[in-house]
Amino acid sequence: MELSMRLSNGILKVNEDHGATEPDADLVQQQKSNQLAKRVVFGLGIGISAGCVVLAGGWVFSVALAAAVFTGSREYFELVRSRGIASGMTPPPRYVSRVCSVICALMPLFTLYKGQVDVSVTSAAFIVAMALLLQRGNPRFSQLSSTMFGLFYCGYLPSFWVKLRCRLIAPALNTGVGATWPILLGGQAHWTVGLVATLISISSIIAADTFAFAGGKAFGRTPLTSISPKKTWEGAIAGLAGCIATTVLLSKIFSWPTSIISAIGFGILNFFGSLFGDLLESMIKRDAGVKDSGSLIPGHGGILDRVDSYIFTGALAYAFVRNLLPLYGV
Repeated sequence: MELSMRLSNGILKVNEDHGATEPDADLVQQQKSNQLAKRVVFGLGIGISAGCVVLAGGWVFSVALAAAVFTGSREYFELVRSRGIASGMTPPPRYVSRVCSVICALMPLFTLYKGQVDVSVTSAAFIVAMALLLQRGNPRFSQLSSTMFGLFYCGYLPSFWVKLRCRLIAPALNTGVGATWPILLGGQAHWTVGLVATLISISSIIAADTFAFAGGKAFGRTPLTSISPKKTWEGAIAGLAGCIATTVLLSKIFSWPTSIISAIGFGILNFFGSLFGDLLESMIKRDAGVKDSGSLIPGHGGILDRVDSYIFTGALAYAFVRNLLPLYGV
């Protein structure tokens, strides 16, 4: 005989014979549906907004990136201070974490207007290191290492997206979309190599995540790494194939890069950059003992949960386009 009881945390079925409780199937299904709806709605909103920001470029792109960097760096330092990580190390003081978050947010803006951020990053790192070494009490190496990595991970690496989008201003000459682009929005000159490379890179990362998720769900059997148990080799292979296919397809649409070999190489680079960023953030969250880096975006977690695949990819994409493609692939 079964008796249904309503509890404050949901509807539970109680089996009197066995004394066991299990969640009501309808309630669980409804919660999953609501969660999926949130993810889709906010995912579409983020995607459309990000697309408009990328198309706008310039200070709009840099300010939006700076805001994301500031939020992401706050999440990073909160992870460093969390019980899981702090139990084995001494985290940096809160005032140092807050100053570093501001410094990280300024890096994309320095990159836009100065072109290079290396001297600024080195100077900021020196000042922060001195503040840690001269603090009262007993300075610890863990404070210095976690802070320096935060400056690199949250500020310096994302700044390469500004270099990619805003500093590669060579025109993408053969872009059909640019030929019909309205004069009021910049005309054909608006479609630079930086814009096309950024659109292709971001789109291929989205494709990699989507194909990896679908492939893992359908065929996943072999675990990829213990860092992220849900990732499988089958999902990774599907993600790589989707990333390369998207890059090649968009290269045909935008007529950039002109070589299919370059397009395939660009796709492979984007995939491994996104995979490495995803796994690194998973490692940080695992050590912190949390599922999500934050709760800013309903159904998605924190900023770092959404942008982890992009953190290293911007630097790799910029280096590939700037240094490996002759004449930027035009």
